[in-house]
Amino acid sequence: MATLLTMPGVMANATEAALQNWLKNEGDTVAAGDPIAEIETEKATVEMEAESDGVIGRLLVAAGESVDVGAPVAVLLAAGEAASAVDDLLASLGVGGDAAAVAAPVPVAAAVEATPDGGPSAARIFSSPLARRIARDNGVDVASLKGSGPGGRILRRDVEAALTAVVPAAAPAAPTPASAVSASVPAAAPAVPETTSDYTDVPHSRMRQVIARRLTESKSTVPHFYLSADVRMDALLALRQQINAAAERKITVNDLVVKAVGLALQDVPAANAIWTDDAERRFTSSDISVAVAVDGGLLTPVVRGVEKASISSLSATIADFVARAKAGKIRPEELAGGSFSVSNLGMFGTKEFTAILNPPQSGILAVGAAESRPVVEDGALSVATVMTCTLSADHRVIDGAVAAQWLQAFKARMEAPLSLLV
Repeated sequence: MATLLTMPGVMANATEAALQNWLKNEGDTVAAGDPIAEIETEKATVEMEAESDGVIGRLLVAAGESVDVGAPVAVLLAAGEAASAVDDLLASLGVGGDAAAVAAPVPVAAAVEATPDGGPSAARIFSSPLARRIARDNGVDVASLKGSGPGGRILRRDVEAALTAVVPAAAPAAPTPASAVSASVPAAAPAVPETTSDYTDVPHSRMRQVIARRLTESKSTVPHFYLSADVRMDALLALRQQINAAAERKITVNDLVVKAVGLALQDVPAANAIWTDDAERRFTSSDISVAVAVDGGLLTPVVRGVEKASISSLSATIADFVARAKAGKIRPEELAGGSFSVSNLGMFGTKEFTAILNPPQSGILAVGAAESRPVVEDGALSVATVMTCTLSADHRVIDGAVAAQWLQAFKARMEAPLSLLV
């Protein structure tokens, strides 16, 4: 029999999500577990899967619309079931055969039009919740837009198209006839021409909005402090070269950094903790978030049990996270947890930087580029490969001495890299 597919609750405490893109069309056959749509949440784009075998009977929501969790988005028919079963199901829900009514877009007031007899009548313009929010945040009147959705419904792409249109320069004002100026009124000073530059407004994605909110909250409410250390990299780079000469999977410097971070958290357990309102929560496992740059933002999937993982398995896990993060395939549960993060900008040539804590985590290590620098060793000047790393710590749970001990342990692990393998 026909079944209703509803918007899943893909994130904790989420009340709505945007149906970014349909992966199946009406009439397509699907099996249980097949991805049928991409859903955009605050943190990532995730796939919605079919719950059973069947045929897509009708899509009830247009791509780009924001939908309440639990609201209907599609009708799934059993194999061989007649298409009329879609209307029967919708009728049983009290909406007859009008699929669009199931999604129940809220009408918004439109411009008032004059009727032939001079009386006003308010037109109704339908728009998706996401389109209305973007329009409201950017001062766009939805009544001025032409919708591309079913029945002329205004979707997110319609608002974005209006926002990305180049703002034209203001037309010059028409000159005032001299006869219109009274001789008794002194001439006004010539107006200073307004100079504006063309610009483009790019609407914030959900990911960008949550990044902005969380980082603002972190920087304004968490007492950050920072410690830096220069790490000698020659021994580690030599070991990496030996490993890669024999290994099928090439190990990156970042893989070794993450491993050293995980072991240093075991060396200094007091640093493997987070602040809660009631207690300091200490962890036994080194679960570390690895920052991955993606289009429009940043994702931080968590590598679990770093201290126990081999270098090869750790490298494979991180590589898988990076690939799936860039493809929008990270699962929500892979972004949760962890007490510590690693952010590496060394591949861009950045010498050093400081990073903002990822709440509720209490530490993040900012990793710069490994580069040749002059060093003094045993009173003699020489050249070594050095990398500057900066720890940002939450002073509520990590004291200065603890942070210094942890950074010292990390540096020791990196400069004696065989300790990363045993």
